[in-house]
Amino acid sequence: MAAQENAAALPDGRRVTRWTFGSRNGVTAEVLSLGARLQAVTVPDRDGQRANVVLAGASLEDLLGEASYFGATVGRYANRIAGGVLPLDGETHQLATQPGGHLLHGGPDGFATRLWDGVPVRADGRVGVRFRLRSPAGDQGFPGTVTAAVTYLLDAHGELSITYQAATDAPTVVNLTNHAYFNLAGEGSGSVLDHQLRVEAAGYLPVDRELIPLGPVEPVDGTPFDLRRARRIGACITGAAHPQLRAAGFGFDHNWVLDGSGLRRAAVLSHPASGRQVECLTTEPGLQVYTGNHFDGAVTGPSGHGYTTYAGVALETQHFPNSPNRPDYPSTVLRPGERYRSRTVYRFSAE
Repeated sequence: MAAQENAAALPDGRRVTRWTFGSRNGVTAEVLSLGARLQAVTVPDRDGQRANVVLAGASLEDLLGEASYFGATVGRYANRIAGGVLPLDGETHQLATQPGGHLLHGGPDGFATRLWDGVPVRADGRVGVRFRLRSPAGDQGFPGTVTAAVTYLLDAHGELSITYQAATDAPTVVNLTNHAYFNLAGEGSGSVLDHQLRVEAAGYLPVDRELIPLGPVEPVDGTPFDLRRARRIGACITGAAHPQLRAAGFGFDHNWVLDGSGLRRAAVLSHPASGRQVECLTTEPGLQVYTGNHFDGAVTGPSGHGYTTYAGVALETQHFPNSPNRPDYPSTVLRPGERYRSRTVYRFSAE
């Protein structure tokens, strides 16, 4: 069963709880009740040397500030809604927005900032933690009271599954993801430019300079976004000659439109020097890849090293950005009597 301990206290005195679970010589995970957050994943390399491969804020102040999204469950709506404008059933709801004028990851006080209720769970030889949260009607401007649950389960083979569920008492939108940043060489070890990335997608969504999708899906053919065969991240983004790379801050910050449906492979990230690899599977239609283009050293990790440009890469399984304003994108509407379900799996290994 997951080991539990108090990690810190919030300014109002509420305790943040940490759970640790996994195999002593294999993969272990740490999650926090603050943001239902994946705080660490320790993975052996091909020689058995263990390292944490997830970026994290080293202090509570970081997790309440610059590192608030690191490893967190973000919602109610992951990614962006343009202008914070939510049209739904003939009404327009104005959502809370961040600097820049758009809603990002659920608003300035979204799910990543909340203290979730957690309990240890065990199922089919897997161990982990289930978190629950109630989001009242009007939270960050969203209609409907939403109850959400996120379950982390890790097996003895290094497979970490994240299952999301939600229900509502009035029509609303829901789009949840985990915002972990991976560096398979070990957090704080430098950039991920030497990592290899494969994404199972023939199309992606180009964006404007405010990272709002321009509209139709574009083919990846002949662009740096063609990752249907594994490519070194640095070879794709170094120089950033492609206008879409420049628009995103000289790197990736885009949604790939994944091939297929159901639980299937979305991406594979690998680090040839250590042999570590993570395979990402999901039921979601999209994958946002962000290469930490705007990291500036403001966050220092548990290693004591500041995170600078390209210190990690996020693989955010999700519905598409700005879907409420794009009827041509897969719908994120959730209605009473329906249940939102989503599953993402990260399979860690070393070769």
